[in-house]
Amino acid sequence: MKNTRLTAVAASVAVLLTACGGSGTKATTSGGLPQLSAATGATLSNCADLASKINFANTTITAANAIAAGTLTVGGKPVPAHCQVTGQMYKRTSAVDGKSYAIGFEMRLPNNWNGRFFYQANGGVDGTVVTATGEVGGGGVLDNALNKGFAVISSDAGHAPATPFFGTDPQARLDYGYQAVGKLTPMAKYIIETAYGKKPDRSYIGGCSNGGRHTMVAAARYGDQYDGFLVGNPGFRLPLAAIANIAGAKTYNALASTPGDLSTGFTQAERTLVSKAILAKCDALDGATDGMVQNTQACQAAFDLNRDVPTCSGSRDGTCLSATQKTAIGGLFSGATTAAGAKIYSSFPYDAGLATDGWAWWKFSASFLLDTGAVGIIWSVPPEDPATFNGPNFALTGDLASMLAKVGATNATFTESALSFMMPPNPSDLSTLRNRGAKIMVYHGTSDPIFSSDDTTAWYNALRTANGGDASNFARFFAVPGMNHCAGGPTADQFDMLAPLVSWVEQGKAPDSVQASVRGAGNAGGVNADLPAGWSATRTRPLCPYPKAAKYKGSGSIEDAANFTCE
Repeated sequence: MKNTRLTAVAASVAVLLTACGGSGTKATTSGGLPQLSAATGATLSNCADLASKINFANTTITAANAIAAGTLTVGGKPVPAHCQVTGQMYKRTSAVDGKSYAIGFEMRLPNNWNGRFFYQANGGVDGTVVTATGEVGGGGVLDNALNKGFAVISSDAGHAPATPFFGTDPQARLDYGYQAVGKLTPMAKYIIETAYGKKPDRSYIGGCSNGGRHTMVAAARYGDQYDGFLVGNPGFRLPLAAIANIAGAKTYNALASTPGDLSTGFTQAERTLVSKAILAKCDALDGATDGMVQNTQACQAAFDLNRDVPTCSGSRDGTCLSATQKTAIGGLFSGATTAAGAKIYSSFPYDAGLATDGWAWWKFSASFLLDTGAVGIIWSVPPEDPATFNGPNFALTGDLASMLAKVGATNATFTESALSFMMPPNPSDLSTLRNRGAKIMVYHGTSDPIFSSDDTTAWYNALRTANGGDASNFARFFAVPGMNHCAGGPTADQFDMLAPLVSWVEQGKAPDSVQASVRGAGNAGGVNADLPAGWSATRTRPLCPYPKAAKYKGSGSIEDAANFTCE
């Protein structure tokens, strides 16, 4: 009976999606593909009356409130007046764990609407309805989709609070994986039509980390529902990345001078040593000695951990790595494996950003605090018992091969494995979105310590192969040199990817570069504490579409993006 109910819900979602497809006409062609027309705006009718007008299946509206201009701000600027609608979909009591579940959401509808819809895909394990603003990418954002005039939705993806304990319910797993997006999308478009008298002309979805995963999954599953996909640092193989990070915890604990304190296995001084060695070999590869490695691919060929970092002849003192450290850490960068030698996830590129606190947190803390609960409770079949679960113990004593088997397993209660509900069904087949003229832009920090930019590079190369060797007429990938997980690192991490995505979707102007800025002293979006002292507070760089990388032209200030080219 439980399986029948889940199947019926999935089928009803598919029907709703078919009935509520994107609107708008297709004009000429761009790059051999249909060119979608530009959105046109409208004015909100009446926020106070909106709640009583909304009547959508399996949906309860809890409030509709007018929000005055300036109540929210972005980059120190007031966000215009809008209507906040809150509610729930598919409220239920689980027949498996007896807990209450619902897909909680909020929508923010601008008084002066630009005709566009933005689905804000959130990060972590979800579980919280984050304010629906629609971030545009990177760190210290100076603008957002709501401020630009988009109608924006945000959700908790079908559970609350933000803990992994919802993994004991099979439907909550599926909502988290992909079904919440499928259920919310037609409902959100209906609310927009009710509020403005027309459906959105153009629909966009975006997020970073797990939000990037949500967006990549939507690109594969719901390519007919969105016109633009903005993907940041995607954990699109999240269960495997988490197990690889647990493998890292085992490795760092074996190296640790203080067992249980993983940071003592690869100390701040040692990471700084390696970071400086990477810069010594790779900094000038782009033509400018500026503390940044623009060509990550070339750097992997130029840098060798064994050769370029001193080997300790005595005790570890921060000026060398032991031979054991080199073997173990080098193995993690090459790609963590099980005891039998099976590769778990992906390699990671060597990058100078590994010396930062953000890199260390994901490697030495998140492996205990986040990855263990997700692997053990959300993704394993059967799930671990939340009442007795111990994250550090799970990480340090658990068998990696067993973890891999359990995230790929099913049973009579959990009929879909984590490798199915968390990952795109066929990541290199984006023909649905491609053929209708939709576009996808992906960015990924090369110093991301949890989701590897190597994995995203491999995905993009597979996408190119699946499209005759070139996917640039509908998909572009931008590496962000030095950026950690979604933001931070010694990098220019302040950028707006949404504006060029809209221009590409609606005007046919493909993004040949995206300008990024550092967040130095006085930056309206907040200061990036990882910036080296000698950098200009306003340094800019071009982010280049792969396989191109930024290269210094040979003259002019190295602080100005205008003096770099993508080649």
